Amino acid sequence: MSRQESAPPSPATDVPLPAPAPAPLSAPVLVPPQKSVVDGVVREVSVPPLVPTVARGSVADIPFDNAAEAPAEVVLSRKQPDGAWRDVTAAEFAAEVLATAKGLIAHGLRPGDRLAIMARTTYEWTLLDFAAWAAGLIPVPIYPTSSASQAAWIIHDSGAAACVVENVEQARIISGERAGLPYLAHLWQLDAGAVSQLATAGRQITDEEAAARRAWLGPESIATLIYTSGTTGRPKGCVLTHGNFFAEVDNSIELLHPVFKSVTTEPASTLLFLPLSHVFGRMVAIGCLRARVRLGHAPSIQTDDLLADLAGFRPTFLLAIPYVLEKVFNTGRATAEKMGRASSFDRAARIARRYGEALEAQQHGTGRGPGIGLRAARALYDPLVYRRIRAALGGNVRYAVCGGSPLGHRLAAFYTGAGIEVFEGYGLTETTAASTVTPPLQPRLGTVGWPLPGTGVRIADDGEVLLRGAHVFSGYWDASIATAVPATRDGWFPTGDLGALDGDGYLTITGRKKELIITAAGKNVAPAPLEDRLRSHPLVGQCIVIGDNRPYVSALVTLEPDGLAHWRQMKKKQDIRIEELVHDEELLADIQRGVDDANGLVSRAESIRRFTVLPVDFTEDQGHLTPSLKLKRAVIIRDFAPQVEALYAKRR
Repeated sequence: MSRQESAPPSPATDVPLPAPAPAPLSAPVLVPPQKSVVDGVVREVSVPPLVPTVARGSVADIPFDNAAEAPAEVVLSRKQPDGAWRDVTAAEFAAEVLATAKGLIAHGLRPGDRLAIMARTTYEWTLLDFAAWAAGLIPVPIYPTSSASQAAWIIHDSGAAACVVENVEQARIISGERAGLPYLAHLWQLDAGAVSQLATAGRQITDEEAAARRAWLGPESIATLIYTSGTTGRPKGCVLTHGNFFAEVDNSIELLHPVFKSVTTEPASTLLFLPLSHVFGRMVAIGCLRARVRLGHAPSIQTDDLLADLAGFRPTFLLAIPYVLEKVFNTGRATAEKMGRASSFDRAARIARRYGEALEAQQHGTGRGPGIGLRAARALYDPLVYRRIRAALGGNVRYAVCGGSPLGHRLAAFYTGAGIEVFEGYGLTETTAASTVTPPLQPRLGTVGWPLPGTGVRIADDGEVLLRGAHVFSGYWDASIATAVPATRDGWFPTGDLGALDGDGYLTITGRKKELIITAAGKNVAPAPLEDRLRSHPLVGQCIVIGDNRPYVSALVTLEPDGLAHWRQMKKKQDIRIEELVHDEELLADIQRGVDDANGLVSRAESIRRFTVLPVDFTEDQGHLTPSLKLKRAVIIRDFAPQVEALYAKRR
């Protein structure tokens, strides 16, 4: 590092040092994982639960328990047409849940019936979720971007008796499939007043009748069917019980003490913008209601819309996927570049990463922590760079819970240094979201943490990650018998992911078992680490690494719209057609730097030798992405076969 990067040009005493992310006032005692070591390698770890198992009741009770214990406490905020946020108390939310549940009962829905919900992340989604449970029903989420065939499959396979959609376009999609959905008796539309219609219809139902529906449920009852992404075939319905959710959220709340519990004068709150159709967002919504953390919903993830919602809501923590944190970082750098301050931003980023790494070493007892020069340098750049990054996330964010794919060491270290503590986790729909998570004050950057309390992690002989715990699902839905078929082996669920445990029990995910590439030379290559690193480049939207039975590894790359627009402006190439731009030498050189950076993760035999930039993006509409934005590799390789073959053609 240069002298300029190590310390600011002004004396340290002239600059107030910013406080790091707030520490919990009374965090739970962390229990290190119990380890099983074979031939010097950690093969299995487990952590005991932090909370007792819930023996009675269901998730349906949460709103009513909140109303009884703290009726005036704010549990949600709802955005109004004028952009203001209106607080919703525990008593108000319970009353709305009850009224909506009565409406579902009044329409003849019986205990155990399935209710499909197809909508963006809105207040009404969470309201319907809890109302369905209060009526003894089983909610079945459908991604709002799903095609007609995808939505029809989920409704048909689950045997849903009713469906709620958000708007007229979705209503038309479902209506067009009604002939093939004999069990679907009801279709309601949220923007046409579905909630008020249900409340009106339910006035004839007594409180006692509704309470009896809730009493019918227990921890072993099915809470939801969540369908997998379907990257390699038909989506499968994962059967999650109320007990699965309790095990997941209760241990998460207790472990992530500073996230879910107020540790400063600022009450804990979060703005949820990830899909409630996905188990990650759904689990956190339930956890927020369980912990009485103020919850808001942001239906649009368009940059301008989301930034405005974050600024208005001002959450203290966020649930995010790496793409969002990468986007904020890249947007910050692009803004600095437009202002002629790119080099200053880059120095600030390096200092933040060094600070985060030094803090991590201190927390593990392997270092003394940030020295006075580094702390002073961080203080200098706080108002210039880090505060602006935090402002883009609303200004109050001090914690981020990140999952979906690995965040990466460098970005995690940057956000730590910028004053946002990142809790990275790993899990699947089948495990009710997180199975591992970064333990508070014990981060290991680049890993997905320790087992969530109550969880065991085992590495099979072939490197596959196996999981067990009370949060692991009952099995996959079998429509012929309307129940779950177990999918565990001796109590362990095979995830299909490849990973490794270090000497302290931290898990690192290295790829998907089915996606493992074997080159013609017999070299095994996991594409995920390369793809994740390459996608962090501001010009790269999506990428797919290929090379199965090929002489070397290559990649198809698509361009990120915002990053490309910025690049065009800076290079004064706004008028060049995209079909020509993908061959532009300057553009290819910039992306090559991203490829070189990704290749630094692997050996030469595993590195990307050639790549092609496509003039189109991978989209869900074209069948290249699942609703949860996972790559459909076989479809992409088929549809872009000429480009793939060109990557392996002999150079002239």
